[in-house]
Amino acid sequence: MELIDTDLDALLSAIYSRYGYDFRGYSRAHIKRRVLQRLRLSELDNIALLQKKVLSDTHFAACLLRDLSINVTEMFRDPGFYRAVREKVIPLLRTWSHIKIWHAGCSTGEEVYSMAILLKEEGLYDRVRIYATDFNQVVLEQARAGIYPAERMKNYAWNYQRSGAKAAFSDYYHAQYDSAIMDPSLKKNIVWANHNLVTDSDFAETHMVVCRNVLIYFNTELQNKVYGLFNGSLVKGGVLCLGRKESLRFSNYSDRYSDMDKDQKIYRKNYRYE
Repeated sequence: MELIDTDLDALLSAIYSRYGYDFRGYSRAHIKRRVLQRLRLSELDNIALLQKKVLSDTHFAACLLRDLSINVTEMFRDPGFYRAVREKVIPLLRTWSHIKIWHAGCSTGEEVYSMAILLKEEGLYDRVRIYATDFNQVVLEQARAGIYPAERMKNYAWNYQRSGAKAAFSDYYHAQYDSAIMDPSLKKNIVWANHNLVTDSDFAETHMVVCRNVLIYFNTELQNKVYGLFNGSLVKGGVLCLGRKESLRFSNYSDRYSDMDKDQKIYRKNYRYE
């Protein structure tokens, strides 16, 4: 089935008007893939029928919103990133007495728990407050619960060991039946909150912003808007962490940051623009 851009525009405008979620600045290829998938699963013949069902059936709408959101994640995803944080970012974080970290687009929370583990091993966790946000309430509830399929733990442990691990990954969860339940001590300084990068405002006085593999799904205009959000949230000298396929280069904010790790897309906000 071929999707016509004008039909997609009508669908996204209808979702925004009815539910307040704005996907109009998301990558068109991403939107098409997810809408086609939902059409196949629901056995609807065309996008007009899908739009009608979205507007009249809140359960169906929730399914589509979940489809359109970005929920690909895993613990210690890209181990080299966490190794770089240990080696280059942690020494900077130690210079602040209290540390605020905004983990934007946290999805089901695996990368937030990874950061909590890292900070705990580096002796910083008691000085940190992590604000973990996503616009999707369903994935936020999964993140808050911190319960994951046990079958994934082997892969997560492999990632963890490559990230510069200082313990055994099994120290941070306990297994129950087919699930792995994250240690409650990892949750005590995490605030889970609903926040939409497209429509909501920034966080004040944040020392580090982590938003990895989210902006790749946005168009250039929306990326610049979100970069502005991060820039307004970070303190002088604060740290911005993006995904490896994302970059500040060619954005409206490229000259406001310096590289901390070029390969891992870790940037430090310059002082001179304040």
